Amino acid sequence: MLRNSALDREMQINFTYVFDFEKNFVIQDRLSWLKNYWQISFIVVIIYLLLIYAGERYMRSREAFVLRKPLIAWNLSLALFSVAGTCRFLPEVIHVWTRYGYQYTVCNPSYFLDNPVIASWVWFFLYSKLVELGDTIFIISRKQKLLFLHSYHHVTVLLYTWYSTQQEISTARWFISMNFTVHSVMYSYYALKAMKVFVPRPIAVTITSAQLLQMLVGLYANLWAYGALMRGENCATNMDNIIKS
Repeated sequence: MLRNSALDREMQINFTYVFDFEKNFVIQDRLSWLKNYWQISFIVVIIYLLLIYAGERYMRSREAFVLRKPLIAWNLSLALFSVAGTCRFLPEVIHVWTRYGYQYTVCNPSYFLDNPVIASWVWFFLYSKLVELGDTIFIISRKQKLLFLHSYHHVTVLLYTWYSTQQEISTARWFISMNFTVHSVMYSYYALKAMKVFVPRPIAVTITSAQLLQMLVGLYANLWAYGALMRGENCATNMDNIIKS
């Protein structure tokens, strides 16, 4: 799919209200920084793993912290952030999908190259993966069982998000929109649980199902992109990224 920047800009969704920080966002400068300092993501991961080790040792002989109010504030903040991201990303996906087809959504990176509003939320999404490492602090401080899958998920998502953003990967349109949407519900659920509000068990099952659906949607987008590449079509991703995702 050949890109026509002027045409792609015309095809972008027009939001009813746009903040100045969104309207004036220029992602090109930030992409250059990201490419020049890609090592930072690995440094953060190393520090994160060291802090996990140190934190678990520190808490071994201490009573668990309750941290109920901070936990409520933490989950509510991430829930509201995710809702805001969903309100930007999901309408854009629906807009281009219904007008220009699924191939466009998967293979054209116009969502952040030609739309400063969406581009700003790509950047916020990247940094949110750094912030979300704080989930682990609450687990360790409250002496809950820290699953390997939890740490593995945070580490791999951070590294892959950093890697894909600097490559301007087109399939990230789906990854980001799905992640924002699922996290909107997930962190809202965590906030309610921290507030000791009764949440019916089917809600938890639904969230787990949504997380699985998120992976399937991402897998389907990658398979579609793979097919486009095999057919020799222009698709803004590559085999290396597809394998690493």
